[in-house]
Formats: sequence, structure tokens, C-alpha cells
Amino acid sequence: MAKRGRKYREAIEAYDKREARNFEEAITLLKSFPKRGFDESVELSFNLGIDGRQADQTLRGTVMLPHGTGKEVRVVVVTQGDLETAAAEAGADHVGGADIIEKIQGGWLDFDLVIASPDMMGQVGKLGRILGPRGLMPNPKSGTVTREIGQAVTQAKAGRVEFRADSKSGNSAQAPIGKLSFENQALIENARAFSDAIVRNRPASTKGQYIRKLIMSSTMGPGVRIDPSALAA
Repeated sequence: MAKRGRKYREAIEAYDKREARNFEEAITLLKSFPKRGFDESVELSFNLGIDGRQADQTLRGTVMLPHGTGKEVRVVVVTQGDLETAAAEAGADHVGGADIIEKIQGGWLDFDLVIASPDMMGQVGKLGRILGPRGLMPNPKSGTVTREIGQAVTQAKAGRVEFRADSKSGNSAQAPIGKLSFENQALIENARAFSDAIVRNRPASTKGQYIRKLIMSSTMGPGVRIDPSALAA
């Protein structure tokens, strides 16, 4: 394991990492840790009692965070015709068809999200080896393959985040819920929105304890355990 820095060691010595807290307590604790030279993101990570090797127990979805993530999302839209205009008007950073596909094939990856219209997926499929490992491949389940291009772009810019849990991710699902500079209440509401989405999307075939462990952390700080009962608060 890599040697931890001084600020990390100071943070982890300042609290009992075995103690489970509610959202407000965890956020207050994260903000008390030694400050970094940038506005750290806050992430919520769930370890779930699912068997991601089973097709009926994989978990994937999206959630609209009421206060956004605090991060500017660079959106690429692969489409054609009138939908190109809709994408541009909604604020997409890059819009195109075969030209965009060719550019990505050439190694361009200066974006955070790819949205495609269904009629372009035959061509977008060529990018599977590039986009797939990076979690960027458009998918109908995540709302990134759609003819409602304008709405998809608007939501992505406003704070929609995607989450997934399968065998490759160790049956864990995580997502950013804001920045440390956010007001506590904003982070609490974002955390609740994400938690609600995890609970709402529980695979029907899952047995036993669903949420096994819940951790909140900042980009450079240690994790703080969350009491699962806080989800009902």
C-alpha cells in the first residue's frame, strides 16, 4: 500500500473509523479534516448484497441530484438531422455523427459523457473497445441512448449521474454527490437522492441484506461509515 500523506494521517487519527454516523455527522466530519489545495468532491459508496455475476442481479441506473455535482460535465452527442440542432440548443459541448466517431477512434477522449440517438448505435458500436472500459458507452438503461436528446443533455448538465454495480465493480456502486464547499443541507439532500435510487432499483431476485456497507469520503480523505438506518431518516 502506498504511503499516506501527512494530512491523510491527521484526518484518520481524528475519529473512530469503526463508528457509523448519519449523513449530517459524516459531512461535518469530512469538512473538519485538514484542507487540501482544491475543492474536493464528496462520494457515496455502497457495498451491496447482490451477485453481479447473475444477469438478474446487476444494478444500473441514473439519478438526478437536486443540487448537482459541482462538476462541469462535458457532453458529446452522436446523432444526425434535426436532433443535432436539439443537442446544440440544449448545451452539448460537441455534436456530430460519423465525424465524431472518427475523432474518438483517433484517440480523442476529452469528454465525460456520450449520448447517442438509436439510429446511430450501429456506428457507435465501433467504439465499444474504446468507450466500454471507460464506462462511456451509451446505453438505453442509463438514458444515454434516446431520441429525447435535448432532455438528456439538459439533465446531464443539471446533475444527472449514472451508477452501476456488477461483478467487475465488486458489487459496489458509487457516485459523486457534490463538493466539500456545498452547504451541508445540499450534500444531505444529494446523498438521500442517490440512496433512494439505490434502494428503489434493488434487483427483485436479491436475497438477504441488500446494503452491507455505506461509506462517505472526500477525494483525498479517509472514508466515514454511514449507518444504513440513516437512509430511512
